[in-house]
Amino acid sequence: MTTHRIALIPGDGIGPQVIAAAWAVLQKAADKAGFKLLGTEFPWSCAFYKETGSMMPADGIETLRGFDAILLGAVGWPAEVPDSVSLHGLLLPIRKAFVQYANIRPHRLLPGVQGPLKAERFDILCIRENTEGEYSGAGGRVHQGTADEVAVETSIFTRTGVERILRFGFEQARARRGKLASVTKSNAQKYSMVFWDEITRHLASEYPEVEVTSYHIDAMAARMVMAPETLDVVVASNLFGDILTDLGAATQGGLGFAASANINPARDAPSMFEPVHGSAPDIAHLGIANPIATIWSGAMMLEHLGEKNAADAIMAAVEQATTSGIGTVPGKDKTEAITAAILAAL
Repeated sequence: MTTHRIALIPGDGIGPQVIAAAWAVLQKAADKAGFKLLGTEFPWSCAFYKETGSMMPADGIETLRGFDAILLGAVGWPAEVPDSVSLHGLLLPIRKAFVQYANIRPHRLLPGVQGPLKAERFDILCIRENTEGEYSGAGGRVHQGTADEVAVETSIFTRTGVERILRFGFEQARARRGKLASVTKSNAQKYSMVFWDEITRHLASEYPEVEVTSYHIDAMAARMVMAPETLDVVVASNLFGDILTDLGAATQGGLGFAASANINPARDAPSMFEPVHGSAPDIAHLGIANPIATIWSGAMMLEHLGEKNAADAIMAAVEQATTSGIGTVPGKDKTEAITAAILAAL
């Protein structure tokens, strides 16, 4: 029997609740499909930071390296630990250390979910560069606390980084409906974004079967609202992709349905899968967190691990639950009820 070793990082807020739900669904899918998931849980979180002074131990990255994949709940508790500390202490180091340069976020309406748009039949795959760009962490502050204080944040765009994420996007478009939208702001950012556009045009010659369109970020934001059905694969930089995918989550009914994967395409280190919604401390004690985003992320994990039949079974079960009206309205159903409905459908 095939065994996949999974690192579980529930994290903060609603993270433990949605991870528990997703793990129950993943285990049942694995049992039915005839493989095994072996999970090891790590308590790394803002609570861990308050106890130890670190979001994860010094050997955390090396500890995770031995796993086949990572399933993350949510990290952050701004009232206790600044987001700039929690993000740079756990999530970003994992993405960068394991070269998880492709952040994949699917956006489509599940049956029974009412989105805010007139359009209903859209299926967008957003691919966000995940390890450099605007979130490179290069910069600093000087003369802090004085009238002369200066803050500098430098975006880093390398040919290697831009070319590999665009090539990944082209490959996804070729496997889907053959349309790629590359997003920049090259009319205003005349170095980094012109560079991105040039590499897009260069790679397009290698993929003649893919229809390529370049958009400015503001035009793309409008298109995702006004004509989402015209889009297939959307590729953007770290910052632009981050913003567009929250917009995409809104179009599909809310963050409770927004799944994501941080992929190492070379497969020489584990990839990480997580919901987009964050820790939501304000509802953590209510038991109403929607676990669908985490379950969907878990299905993406299984597909990445080569267990596509089990991943498809999970998504079919999720759609059966939402078709019956369960988990479709934020806050209406308890986490346990949504999980039970999906388990029953499985």
